[in-house]
Amino acid sequence: MNPLRVLTLRGLGLVLFGAATVATGYQLGQRDFVVLGTLAFAIPLLGLLTVTGTPRRVAHTRALRPSRVPVGTEARMLLQLTNSSRVLPIGGLLGADSLPVILGQEPRFTVGYLGPRDVRDLGYRLRPQMRGHFRIGPLRLWFTDPLGCVRLPRTLGSSVSLLVTPSVVALPESPLTGGAATSHPVAGSGEDDVIPREYRHGDDPRRVHWRSTARHGQLMVRREEPRSRDRSEILLDTRTTAHAGVGPDSSVEVCVSAAASIALHLRERGHEVGVSTTADGEIANGPERAILDALALVRPVPPGKGNPTATPLSGGVPDLAASATSGRGMFVAVLGALDDADTATLVRARETSGRAHVAVLCDLAAWPGQDAPRRSEQALVSAGWTVLRVDSAHELARTWPHPPARPGSRGGDT
Repeated sequence: MNPLRVLTLRGLGLVLFGAATVATGYQLGQRDFVVLGTLAFAIPLLGLLTVTGTPRRVAHTRALRPSRVPVGTEARMLLQLTNSSRVLPIGGLLGADSLPVILGQEPRFTVGYLGPRDVRDLGYRLRPQMRGHFRIGPLRLWFTDPLGCVRLPRTLGSSVSLLVTPSVVALPESPLTGGAATSHPVAGSGEDDVIPREYRHGDDPRRVHWRSTARHGQLMVRREEPRSRDRSEILLDTRTTAHAGVGPDSSVEVCVSAAASIALHLRERGHEVGVSTTADGEIANGPERAILDALALVRPVPPGKGNPTATPLSGGVPDLAASATSGRGMFVAVLGALDDADTATLVRARETSGRAHVAVLCDLAAWPGQDAPRRSEQALVSAGWTVLRVDSAHELARTWPHPPARPGSRGGDT
């Protein structure tokens, strides 16, 4: 430890004054100057001795509640400092918690005097405006002597994780989530089939087929026909070249929020939902929590980077649209800026499947010109896509109810 690095301006001034006074006293032969200089020089050194062992007496705990929040929702960090010594107090204690810049200014604390066995509770609130995974901590402390000549820095404890999931807007009912389901007769639970089977213990008596019972001389129940699984797929455009802006209002944040809103909307209506990106392929295929957690970590990726087995927008989309959906499921592409080749790929994707295809075009993306979104929209609508133009997730909530169920419609038509 370099003593000069822990001296405050006051302490450094005393050291320099003391050294100069001692030197002057020796040169002039003045003993009083030497004593005064020695005293001034010794004060910061004595202060350093008083705080050197202090950090070992401080214990620290932290708790983040909750550790997983949506964008714009409040979380609270609870800190507790304890002086573990039974005899020695701690004075002049300052603190600051380490925060990523994107979460705001670091909280600072003036703890002050901490007596033997004293406990001090500290806390602050966070309201993150950006999704992602963040490390909060460790706690930084500064121990000062009573005269303020020394400030000894120490890092205490470790960091904790905060996961911020995308903001989600509620989408109203829409014809887009309707459609016919295919099915195959098997024994299970679902709609009635005319083919009966023998009664089994636990079968619902209301399913007894009396005509077959009379014919066979034993209880017979209707077989059942389940609906096929409704599976939808969401493709999220994560190309850096397709997006514009930074921060919460950037096009990539609008697209991620739109993808999360659509995924949860479909899950609430019984669909299985898979989420893929143009850089990493499938990132989630499960419950709402898994989808939101995966989308919280999505980042724009330059062309050519990412998972080589992913489904880039330039190819593979037709196969994904055809193979990843079933039943009444739909294929949803949440997109940044498109060029002619991208639009042509999406047109081919529509030709490979008869299920609903929805394209969400973000007006904030890095479009090559003012007319580009309209041209891409017209080409996709002509190919049978339902197109929604949005500039925020809240705009998606306004547009979502209106697209007709028939293919080849423009979002917002009434």
